[in-house]
Amino acid sequence: MANFVKIFDTTLRDGTQGEGISLSVEDKMKIARKLDSLGVHYIEGGWPGSNNKDIEFFTRVKELGLKHAKVTAFGSTRRKDTLPENDINLNRILEVGVPVATIFGKSWDFHVHQAIQTTLEENLSMIYDSVHYLKSKGLEIIYDAEHFFDGYKNNADYALQTIKKAEEAGADWIVLCDTNGGSLPHEISEIVTIVKRFVSIPVGIHAHNDCELGVANSLAAVMAGATQVQGTINGFGERCGNANLCSIIPNLQLKLNYSCISEEQLQGLSNVARYVSEIANMHLPVNQAFVGAAAFAHKGGIHVSAILRNASTYEHIKPELVGNKQRVLVSELAGQSNLVFKAQELGLNFDNNNEQSRKLIEQIKEMEHQGYQFEGADASLELLIRDAYGKQEELFTLESFKIIVAKNDDQPVVTEAIVKLSINGESVYNAAEGNGPVNALDNALRKCLLQYYPVLQDMHLSDYKVRVLDEKDKTAAKVRVLIESTDFHNTWSTVGVSADIIVASADALIDSLRYALIGKTRSTVQIEEQKERIGLVNH
Repeated sequence: MANFVKIFDTTLRDGTQGEGISLSVEDKMKIARKLDSLGVHYIEGGWPGSNNKDIEFFTRVKELGLKHAKVTAFGSTRRKDTLPENDINLNRILEVGVPVATIFGKSWDFHVHQAIQTTLEENLSMIYDSVHYLKSKGLEIIYDAEHFFDGYKNNADYALQTIKKAEEAGADWIVLCDTNGGSLPHEISEIVTIVKRFVSIPVGIHAHNDCELGVANSLAAVMAGATQVQGTINGFGERCGNANLCSIIPNLQLKLNYSCISEEQLQGLSNVARYVSEIANMHLPVNQAFVGAAAFAHKGGIHVSAILRNASTYEHIKPELVGNKQRVLVSELAGQSNLVFKAQELGLNFDNNNEQSRKLIEQIKEMEHQGYQFEGADASLELLIRDAYGKQEELFTLESFKIIVAKNDDQPVVTEAIVKLSINGESVYNAAEGNGPVNALDNALRKCLLQYYPVLQDMHLSDYKVRVLDEKDKTAAKVRVLIESTDFHNTWSTVGVSADIIVASADALIDSLRYALIGKTRSTVQIEEQKERIGLVNH
């Protein structure tokens, strides 16, 4: 039987210390529900002693009725020269009513002298008193040994004394923290091995990614005997981030034969990664291991020819194991194998000798010559293939649009879009204002379409990029617009090219809306069921 490793997620606490990340209480509730569905064992909700938002979260999270995860509150050891029962931070943890407390204390003598400015003996007492006090109240105690690896390398005897004190006080876990993220895997392995001989309670690892080794260090710790891993979804966190659970979990489970979550839960990993990124308003890197859109993407014609025969020629796992999918990119580097693959995905018979196929190849080549790029816009490519084979139902067409931008004196800029669509043979007009021309056009299109296709209410733009193609032509240059859209379940990209940035944006936007409707029109009941699954319905 595979060894079992418990997953401790600190996205809601340590992850929010990352630059540009700010989560409301509602955001944290949605993410907590999603983490619970993934099957993590601990969710660190925040530091109730530091802010009222975290206190509110701990009050409200009880409403969710989590099925898998225990919610834990974070805090420091008591202040120096203070009794634990008089310490505000420790008592706040008790007041919020969590079953688990995660307490951090100093392991590095340098920090004892410089950061909290006390004696080594008082620091040991602070650790013992804090753990013992909370344990006496019936809580499970996870002791985070802050800066443990740096402390061990500087003064091994004292670092070991600190975790021994936590054990003597009744801690259930000792978690060794590479807080500065500067340790190497072989150091982690050696030190965890020593600690495992020194304490009799379970050991965990909390790694940061300052040397791009957060995942490697976490795996090294587990292989040396750690049975709890702390990290964040997508590696969110301060400076260079925390160890990325989206890489740690599949590596442990699929590569090293450890058990963390169920196979079914693992298949939801990519969805969780995308969902958390959307809620945090952070772009998910396309090349992120396991869960990124490009993690199983193939571009070179030779590669694609090989995976058509056997996917394992260029894929280290089946992407479905982590809820991702294989993608084939069509570009100037791609051969006919790429188009064969894309056509097969759509259930089409791509024959090089077929007139439709030859026309499609020539059309793609000409469009790429004009500046189109389909490797980053596979939704536009799918629409192109469907149109070429007559497999695309024309759900609506854009007949005309106008953009009006007005600026009067010191008043703010006002942008309005007026659109005319043909929907089911009926002409539909509407107008809307927006924050710039693209937003106004998007709003006007939605006003027209939502009454016919309410499913579009779940879709929104998540990224917008513009690239000038012919710099020498200055303001007359062509531009390529790439738009990324999402409905919290899927993400897709579309492209438009024109000498007019508004026209290029409109083409990409129309493609995005068309793609959202291809075979994806669902009833209101289905929409509500999806919302329930992803935690968007209020309870």
